[in-house]
Amino acid sequence: MPRAPTFDELVFSLKSFAASMLALYIAFGMGLPRPFWAMLTAYVVSSPLSGTVRSKAVYRVAGTVIGSIASIILTVELINAPELLSLAVGLWVGGCLFVSLLDRTPRSYVFMLAGYTAGLIVFPGVANPEAIFDTGLARVEEIILGIVCATVIHSVVLPRGLGPVLLGKLDAALRDAERWTLDALDGAEMDARLRDRHKMATDLTELRVMTTHLPYDTSDLRWMTRPMRALQDRMAYLLPVLTAVQDRLIALRRPDGSLPPDVAPVLTAVRDWIAAGAAADPAEAERLIGWLDRLEAEESADSAGDWEAAIRFSLIRRLRALVEIHRDCRNLRAHIASGDHALPDHLDPLARKRSRGVFHLDHGMALWSAAAALLGITVICAFWILTGWSSGSVAAMMVAVFTCFFASFDDPVPGIRLFLVYTLASMPLSAFYLLVVLPSFDSFPILVLCLAPTLVGLGVFVARPATMGKAMALIFGLGGSLSLLDTGTGDFASFLNSSAGQIVGIVTAMLVTRLCRSVGAAWSARRLLHVGWREIADLAGRRAAPSADGFESRMLDRVGLLSARLAQAGGSVDVDAIDAVRDLRVGLNVVELQRVRPVLGARAGPELDRLLRGVAAHFRALSARRPEPAPAELLGSMDAVLSAVAAAPRCPERDRAVVALASLRRSLFPDAAICAPQPADELDFPERARA
Repeated sequence: MPRAPTFDELVFSLKSFAASMLALYIAFGMGLPRPFWAMLTAYVVSSPLSGTVRSKAVYRVAGTVIGSIASIILTVELINAPELLSLAVGLWVGGCLFVSLLDRTPRSYVFMLAGYTAGLIVFPGVANPEAIFDTGLARVEEIILGIVCATVIHSVVLPRGLGPVLLGKLDAALRDAERWTLDALDGAEMDARLRDRHKMATDLTELRVMTTHLPYDTSDLRWMTRPMRALQDRMAYLLPVLTAVQDRLIALRRPDGSLPPDVAPVLTAVRDWIAAGAAADPAEAERLIGWLDRLEAEESADSAGDWEAAIRFSLIRRLRALVEIHRDCRNLRAHIASGDHALPDHLDPLARKRSRGVFHLDHGMALWSAAAALLGITVICAFWILTGWSSGSVAAMMVAVFTCFFASFDDPVPGIRLFLVYTLASMPLSAFYLLVVLPSFDSFPILVLCLAPTLVGLGVFVARPATMGKAMALIFGLGGSLSLLDTGTGDFASFLNSSAGQIVGIVTAMLVTRLCRSVGAAWSARRLLHVGWREIADLAGRRAAPSADGFESRMLDRVGLLSARLAQAGGSVDVDAIDAVRDLRVGLNVVELQRVRPVLGARAGPELDRLLRGVAAHFRALSARRPEPAPAELLGSMDAVLSAVAAAPRCPERDRAVVALASLRRSLFPDAAICAPQPADELDFPERARA
């Protein structure tokens, strides 16, 4: 049984209805040819959070204008060749969709709307091409009117800011980070640690997407975009750092469960400080960092002697980074609460420079989505031209819209099918309004009263994520049928013909998408993993030291995307094989080894080159077939490199190389015994290594 609407849901529904009626009233007053399009647009752009509406409004307007200009140009140039015009519109829609899918920000709406707006104007306009400029201008006015009315109403009348929701999500993510850290330090079961890690990755992805809307929010938090991004940046580093800490603790634990006596006390102190949460003494973090610095100095002298010492040294380094991350996160959260929009002075310079704006981009899937749009439009237009069907333009519009709407999904077919089912369900309601109720109204207030019960009721379900798609499909079906009144064709025959056009268009979009584009969550998860493997192979095969920032951002993004897909795929994916966090650590350690290679000398360099070539070959092979263990030859290469590094003079680069080697060995060979490497020949290192 449906639950009663909450206050927020009811307010959102009333605001959406008010925006749609305002757009409809102004459209009637301006004498626009399709006033109900303005009403429908107001519902399309409405969102429970004001910042989301505002962030997309400008981009939607820009996309509508660009699409209208393109439609006028295409129609004028190709109206005498309908086949070429259909192909040109299909190419335009597909090309715009391709670019849109490669821009995972609110700006993507510019390209998507520019694509299907051309279809919304060209296809109905071919019956009267000499008026295409007037038609295009009217569509722009109607759509912009709906966008402006929705933006104004949701921004002025009881605005629900994004800020409180984002802060709540941020605080929950910080609690999740602390819970995961405590589970890792306490040696919790693997299932609990994996669950914590997947939750953390999902939190970070959601926070990053929400933060893109923050500059347009109605709350004071909109001025805090830079500190929010810096905080998310620091939280993102928890993924590789904490998984490394977990791994080192597993490697160093003795059969009785105890840890080395020099590590156990500081680990307990770190755990107690993190467990204290926001109430912890800030000075305690500096004391812990000082303690870890002293341990690091003591371990550094022997860290290159054998793998156990190297792993112990790596653990101390990672524990220090773990304390710094939690300290910075707490300081940044307090900084955000203070209202100071500048970044704090104590923040690490690299953290001040880094940006999480580098997203994972899947050019292949974007191209297949564009191909589906092109094929669908071509097929339906060919049917329209051959049969001369009067509602062929409606079907073509539906194909353009529905091949774009759900293109960001792994499998768009369920979403299109849901719209199809609820479009069919809307037909009796639409027929009742179109043929019985609205012909008798003689004033705008009566029209509002007639529409209010249905649209306000549906608006409540739009505010609920679980029912939003169903409610929007019903509103689309109703609004599309009411637009027949705009053209004076509100009779039963026109209603059936138009409804048939909608259904044929949606079915065509669904079938073409299933043929060209539908994939499962498991398939997408494996595709993401293979892309990461290819990038690691490229990093290891380079001759120059690459930058880690872009790789880091893409891999962290893939971790979040993989977490969502693993949850959807259930048990159909081998979770042990799909570990993007492990791959992230491998890539970062490869980058670190590339950076220190020039300092390691003429004799150590060849050993490191051999190791990196082996890593590149391994991941290149993984990208071409199913996951397989790393070849045992790499263990020997790592032993040789560690021996070479042990002979190097003490310097910061040597310590960084030891940490990277230990981490790389544990990532690729987690079950390998910790033993001393084979001794290397005496090596000759250049004097510049002493710097």
